[in-house]
Amino acid sequence: MKKIGIACDHAGYEMKEFLVGYLDAMGYEVLDFGTHSPESVDYADFAHALARAVEQGEPKWGVALCGSGEGMAMTLNKHQGIRAGLCWNPEVATLIRQHNDANILVLPARFVSNDEAVAMLDAFLAASFEGGRHEKRIAKMGVKEC
Repeated sequence: MKKIGIACDHAGYEMKEFLVGYLDAMGYEVLDFGTHSPESVDYADFAHALARAVEQGEPKWGVALCGSGEGMAMTLNKHQGIRAGLCWNPEVATLIRQHNDANILVLPARFVSNDEAVAMLDAFLAASFEGGRHEKRIAKMGVKEC
């Protein structure tokens, strides 16, 4: 069975619950890193849990949600093994996989509908890393000096 991780803060809770049901119906085993209620929480707590799991390869992919998506994306990308991309449409969701080898899709839950989130999730999961000229660019992401 395919596995995918998911994490959110309070702003993304309702959309996360919707997406968990969608992914389950699509045959995914969903590893839910929380939050588990709409009560106010700190997004970083859940982002770090998802990032650590994806870095360890269990699961290979993830989805993260918060109000703007920015806090989750910033926190996730602090982890060396994570390439999280904030998306606003399916085209960007496809490109972050094809060109950036993204392993976590980040959604701005306050600014997109459930239908838009599903379209982006479907695009992200359907796309594959193209390699080629993008490989050296991905390698440069890990360079610690600027």
